Amino acid sequence: MAKNQRVVFSFDPHSLEKLKELTEEGRFASMAEAVRESLQMRRAFHKEAKNGFTEIVARNPDTREERILVIPAR
Repeated sequence: MAKNQRVVFSFDPHSLEKLKELTEEGRFASMAEAVRESLQMRRAFHKEAKNGFTEIVARNPDTREERILVIPAR
């Protein structure tokens, strides 16, 4: 297993507050865990975008309501 590497990020006040909210709402153990999982999701979206997919369908299993999420084109 690879050694952990420490990385330091600087956030503006608004972005730091949003990261704190994400950490609490997602019940992550730390802000680092929230960032790590967000990167995993972004990596998956990017992979699909490279294969030509531009939208994700989100479905509420209780109501069967669906929403289309657009993958950012970065």
